[in-house]
Amino acid sequence: MGAVPLVAAAVCPHPPLIVPEVAQRAAPELDALRAAADAAVVRLLAAEPDTVLIVGAAPRTHRFAPDDAGDLRAYGVAVEAGLGAATRGGPHVLPLSLTIGAWLLARAGTGVPRFAQGVAADASPPECARLGARLAAEFTAAPARRVALLVTGDGSACRGERSPGHDDPRAEAYDRHVAAALAAADTRALLDLDPALSAALRAAGRPPWQVLAAAVEAAGGDWRGELSYDAAPYGVAYFVANWEPRR
Repeated sequence: MGAVPLVAAAVCPHPPLIVPEVAQRAAPELDALRAAADAAVVRLLAAEPDTVLIVGAAPRTHRFAPDDAGDLRAYGVAVEAGLGAATRGGPHVLPLSLTIGAWLLARAGTGVPRFAQGVAADASPPECARLGARLAAEFTAAPARRVALLVTGDGSACRGERSPGHDDPRAEAYDRHVAAALAAADTRALLDLDPALSAALRAAGRPPWQVLAAAVEAAGGDWRGELSYDAAPYGVAYFVANWEPRR
């Protein structure tokens, strides 16, 4: 696979409604998404990583502290999720994307140490590529450590008149392109995503997907992808995928 001990990656969306306490009566409507995300995390952990790095969009590019946490109080529930082993973590500073990533790992019941890397929502593709390469170099500096990436991000939010971003005829083609790239572990297709179009379509996943792509390219080797969920409930595209090096 190359010199970088990147053993697996999983891609999941981060809608607050994936948390049953937020969705309440609508929770069953996202049962399939919830099950796919749970299965993707279980598969990620089956690669036996020593560390999981959660990567998601944030107000600024920033590595969070090991005991940082987040919560969903803004959505009317007292759900918390942190990076530390304790149920209640440190300061509640994680953005939604990383809070949902930590929540998914907690649902899996894993004790694997986890860290979180925020990526500025307006980071350019070259900035995302540099961050991915920098993360890869960090992994190389600790060659005994097996690292897995949990990458959180949504697709377009413009799929239909009731979508948060209203209907945009470009959204479906954009999401098809992303889905195909995730299914094929096509790093070039993700790195080539247009930031202006992505922003217009409110695709929050663009920066973290590009960090993933750059990290995998730096890892080297031949990677395969599998897309297990691709749908746009509520007018927002959600994808769940696993990437793994071919043995």
